[in-house]
Amino acid sequence: MNRSDVDARSVAVIGMACRLPGASGPDELWALLRAGIDATSETPGDRYDVDALHAHEPTRGRIAGRRGGYVDGVADFDAEFFAMSPTEATELDPQQRLLLMTAWDALENAGQRPDGLAGTRTGVFVGNARADYLEVSLRGQETVTAANLNNFRSLLPARLSHFFDFRGPSVVVDTACASSLVAVHQAVQSLRAGESPLALAAGVNIPLRADESLVLSHAGAMAHDGRSKFGDASADGYVPSDAVAVVVLKPLAAALADGDRIRAVIQGSAVGNDGRTSDTVLNPSLQGQIDVLRWAYEDAGVNPADVDYVEAHGSGSPALDPLELTALGQVLGAGRPDDRPLMVGSVKTNIGHAEAGGGMAGLIKAVLCLEHGQIPASLHLNTPNPNVEWERLPITVPRRLTPLPERGKAAVAGISGQGSSALNAHVVLRQARFPVSPALPAPDGTPYVLTISAHSATALQTLVQSYIDWLRPGGAGTAYALRDICYSALARRGHHAYRTAVLGSSHADLVAALTGTPQLDGRPLSALAERYRQGEDVDWAAVFGSPGNFVPLPPYPWQTRRYWPGAAPDDGGGSDLAAWVLREHARTGFDDASSLTDIGIDSLAKLRIVVELAKRCRQEVDPEGFGRLRTVGELRQWTRELQTAGR
Repeated sequence: MNRSDVDARSVAVIGMACRLPGASGPDELWALLRAGIDATSETPGDRYDVDALHAHEPTRGRIAGRRGGYVDGVADFDAEFFAMSPTEATELDPQQRLLLMTAWDALENAGQRPDGLAGTRTGVFVGNARADYLEVSLRGQETVTAANLNNFRSLLPARLSHFFDFRGPSVVVDTACASSLVAVHQAVQSLRAGESPLALAAGVNIPLRADESLVLSHAGAMAHDGRSKFGDASADGYVPSDAVAVVVLKPLAAALADGDRIRAVIQGSAVGNDGRTSDTVLNPSLQGQIDVLRWAYEDAGVNPADVDYVEAHGSGSPALDPLELTALGQVLGAGRPDDRPLMVGSVKTNIGHAEAGGGMAGLIKAVLCLEHGQIPASLHLNTPNPNVEWERLPITVPRRLTPLPERGKAAVAGISGQGSSALNAHVVLRQARFPVSPALPAPDGTPYVLTISAHSATALQTLVQSYIDWLRPGGAGTAYALRDICYSALARRGHHAYRTAVLGSSHADLVAALTGTPQLDGRPLSALAERYRQGEDVDWAAVFGSPGNFVPLPPYPWQTRRYWPGAAPDDGGGSDLAAWVLREHARTGFDDASSLTDIGIDSLAKLRIVVELAKRCRQEVDPEGFGRLRTVGELRQWTRELQTAGR
């Protein structure tokens, strides 16, 4: 293919977000990688009792390793933001909760307003192979309810599509540990075909049960010391980990036309099964990996010898590592100059193996490597695996932070994923090297309006402080032109009910205004700011003319609480049943005149509330009487009568 053909088929990565062990976002992940940190830790007690299950010696019914990679706050969620009651949030799989927040973060990072995407054929492709929350619930017969329907795996992408009103494909992809890279491949195909104008590709993996670890320990596939030792002679298996990661994808031509920030370019991809090239379905195949590598670079129009770095599947398997390194050496090493060996690494040595989400973690790492022009060290490599022909194959695993070679053109990276389903996947990335339109010159003293909004007063206060820190000397915001900052905040962010807007002709002016110093008073901008505060939509083009450049802004400050079975918030002693019902089930603000249906208490919710009230009051509750209630005021009166009767 010639370059024009490649660009016409290429897909831009325009936004990323993640929750990974030791990293609440891509910036934190890069800091972790640069520092060479292993973020794995002892298995916490809220997952399973590792003391009862672990054994130092291989034993059936015992787990080989005590460690894993765990995301902080796996039970934390901003239920109010997503219009869920505490009861609904507690019942919902944390994979769905974390995916909702991470998808919002990714869209903000991409500068894509959710209200502008509502009703479009935006696609959602989610790699996932676990439903632990559902399965744990189904094991306890007392907790089996109709609410369990919400936690079937098909609801992972559907939850996003419903909340954002995306009308395009909404698909779960399960090819075991290759799932999230296959989700990327499917998203790319949907964009190329014109089926979706925008796509979210994700990987989600939150292990809550010990079952898979028991099976893998018995199969000899888990690392005894809890370390992923990719390429090392002592590699003895993988370390399970959490991951929730999302990328926002758009056809390259559309991203360029829309002025999006292009973080990297997906130039090609391929997936393929080993077929019968191995003796059993579970055994990896060298030929199967070689085939997919060749197909991916053919699809990308890239000479494999031009690839600078590959983020390997790199699980630390004594059987799989040598095959993967050999396949990479044979395909990407052919014709490669001796002084430019292929660099290969694995994020799993830092955070563990996130199974169905592992490929997405690798993709985000590869994008960061291309953005920063550096390859972090791959950890725990002391003695190279003797089953790899290191002297013959032109490959190297960096053991320190290494710069990407500057060859006068965009660097190229590949990401590999392999599943126990004998499925191989490979994605080809190109460094984003596109000229950014210079900020439009503005006379000194030209004022702009900075708009900030949030879903609650507390969140708004937190976000305002984030902007103050971001805009102050030494903050990341000082690197961007004032016009671009204000354009991005107004035109590239969703707007919520709680708002503020300030005027300024410099970063310092905005900081002063946000900290309470009297601000500029110049009409019509001061009037525009007031209209925004009152809830009016403001059109950037109508006020300022041509758009600015999109720049990344401080992220939304989630107001999370812990939602977990058996750990519901205290109801203050249970003296006010109405307050308890409303706190647990109302999805919006209300007063006594509010309709129960309008605040989210429909007929199905009423049936559930009747059961809950009967347990709390230890008496019979009339479902027909409760079913006739229409307003919050009627609910308050009815529960007062119920409590009086119970005395």
